[in-house]
Amino acid sequence: MSSPTTNQGLALPSSSGPDQPTPNSASRETVHMPTANAAMPVVSTPDLRGPHLPARFGLLALITLGVIVIGVTIGSVSVSLADVVRVIQREPVDPVVYTIVHDLRIPRTITATLVGGAIGISGLLMQTLFRNPLADPYVLGISAGGSLGVALVIMGTGALSTAYGAEFTSSLGLTGQVSIVLASAIGSGAVMAIVLAIGHIIRSSAVLLLLGVMIGYFVSAFISVLIAYAEPALVAQFTRWGFGSYTGVTWERLPVMVPILVTGMVLAFAMAKSMNALLLGERYAQTMGIDIRRLRWGLIVVTAVLAGTANAFCGPISFIGIAVPHLTRGVMGTSDHRALIPGCVLAGASMALLADVIAQQPGTGVLPINAVNAAFGAPVVMVILLRWYRGTEDR
Repeated sequence: MSSPTTNQGLALPSSSGPDQPTPNSASRETVHMPTANAAMPVVSTPDLRGPHLPARFGLLALITLGVIVIGVTIGSVSVSLADVVRVIQREPVDPVVYTIVHDLRIPRTITATLVGGAIGISGLLMQTLFRNPLADPYVLGISAGGSLGVALVIMGTGALSTAYGAEFTSSLGLTGQVSIVLASAIGSGAVMAIVLAIGHIIRSSAVLLLLGVMIGYFVSAFISVLIAYAEPALVAQFTRWGFGSYTGVTWERLPVMVPILVTGMVLAFAMAKSMNALLLGERYAQTMGIDIRRLRWGLIVVTAVLAGTANAFCGPISFIGIAVPHLTRGVMGTSDHRALIPGCVLAGASMALLADVIAQQPGTGVLPINAVNAAFGAPVVMVILLRWYRGTEDR
C-alpha cells in the first residue's frame, strides 16, 4: 500500500540501526530519499516491542544520569559526590559547598535537563510537520520574536544594569529578571499568534515554513535597527543574552518554568500516533481520520510553548533543536514518535548538560553555551549521521 505525500520540500528520512532486518520487514521502515518528482513510499509503523529499544532507552538514561552527576560535581570548583548527597539530604556541610551545589548547580542542572529535552522535542515536531530535516524549533520566527522583545527592553529603554557576568539574567535585579522573561515571552507569543493566523488560511506546510522564515527575517530587521542606534554597553548586554545561559534560572523561577515545559512534553507525546501517520503523507493521515489542520495547529502551539519558554528563561539555545532529533533516530533505530519523543528528552538533556559542563570548566572563564553546542556537538553528530546514512545506502 502506498500513498503520495502532499507536502513539499525535503522528505524526512527514516532512521535505522546497523542491526535492523531487511527493508521488507514489517517492523521497520524502508528508507528512501525521493527524487524531485518521486512519491514518498508509505512505510509501516516500527514495532516498539523489540528487545533492542529497552536497551537503547537504558543506554540514553544512563548517559543522562552520568552527565547529571558530572554537572553537579565538576565545574570551576570541584565538589565530591558525597558532599552533593549531604546537600540533598540537608546534612551538615561546608556553607560554601552548600551555596555552590544548592543555589547554583542543582537549579542549573534541572534547567539544562528540561530545556535541552524541550528543545529536542520541538525540533522533532518541526521536522515532522514540514518533513524537512533542516527544520528546527525556531524556524517559525519564535526565537526572533522573543529576541525582539528582549532587545526592546534592553536597548529600547536602557533601564537595565550595564554590569554583566556569565549569569546575565540572574545578575539583574528582580525587575530586570521579570522584564527579560516577560519581554521574551510576549515577543514569542506575538509571533506565534501571527503564524497561527496564517496557518488558519494557508494549507500548505511548505508555504507556512517559508512564511515563518520571512517573519523571522522581518523581525530581525527591527533588532538590527535597535542595535545600530543603541549604546555599546547595551548592545553588549543583548549580545551576551543571545549566547544562551542556564544559570539565570533560580529556585524561585523553577516553579514557573518546570510545569510549562513538562506540560508541553506530555502534549507532544499525546500527538505521537498522529505524527506517525503524518510521516506517511497528509493524504494518508486524513484517511486515518486525522484532522490535519488541528494537528498542524497543535504541533505549532506545543513547539511555540516549549521553545518560547526556553527562550524566555535561558535565551536562544541553538543547535540542539536540529541535531537531537537526528541523533535520536540514529541511536533508537526507529522513526516512531512514541520512541523518539522520550528519546529526544534524554538526548537533548544529555547534550545540554554536557555543553554546560564544558562551558563551566576552570581556566576557560564561562564559555557561551551556543558556541560549545556547535563546536563540540557538531562533529559528533556529523560522524553519527555519516555512519547512519552510509548504513542505509549499503542496504
